Amino acid sequence: MSVNAERLRDPQQRAERAARILDVAADLLKRHGYRRVTMDDVAAEAGIGKGTVYLHWKTREQLFGAVFAREVLRAVDDVQQALQRDPRTCLLHNFARVYFLAIVDRPLLRGLLLGDSHLLGRLTGSPDTARDDRHAAMARGYLALLAEHGLLRDDLSADEIGYAYQATFEGFLHVEGPTPADGLAQRAELLAQTVRHAFENEAAPDLPLQSLAAATVTLLSDLIEADRAASGLPEI
Repeated sequence: MSVNAERLRDPQQRAERAARILDVAADLLKRHGYRRVTMDDVAAEAGIGKGTVYLHWKTREQLFGAVFAREVLRAVDDVQQALQRDPRTCLLHNFARVYFLAIVDRPLLRGLLLGDSHLLGRLTGSPDTARDDRHAAMARGYLALLAEHGLLRDDLSADEIGYAYQATFEGFLHVEGPTPADGLAQRAELLAQTVRHAFENEAAPDLPLQSLAAATVTLLSDLIEADRAASGLPEI
């Protein structure tokens, strides 16, 4: 048995190799877009044989699907860590601010959410409906928690708030600000204030937020675990 084959049997070595391949594939995608990147390109850039890439992902679509899945996981993890640092992140406007910045800091993820055909290529027509359903269920659970604590306006249903919030959030992703290079924090703050005035209870009770933040962290942890299991991504 070859040394390389032996290393692939070791879970840590295999995970590190997979992470390296994903890093290279992500960089090539950002530079050239899906249509112009081949498995040969990824293997050459990573300094490995193409067969080794195929040991991890059987098709180009699976590999680049894993790249985007990892971007989603990292953005969700950013929100989870923000909640652990500051319980006030569980308030909808703060949650929106943190998640917006987590997305716009990741060009691949922003391109995925906006359906960038140059970046995605044929992946544009192959949405991950199972992942979308998991994220939609998490969002409904999160809004239900806020509503139970009296933190959302009560003249709209949770479904109505969820729809309007998503439309608002995606609108901020689509429309560049006047200073896109240095105005991301300003745009995120404007989003936060828009969400606060549009969807939150202006007379919200003054509650200790630790338990609500912990419940939101649990929702996100479950989502990350389910996404990771579905995508087969390594954890290192």
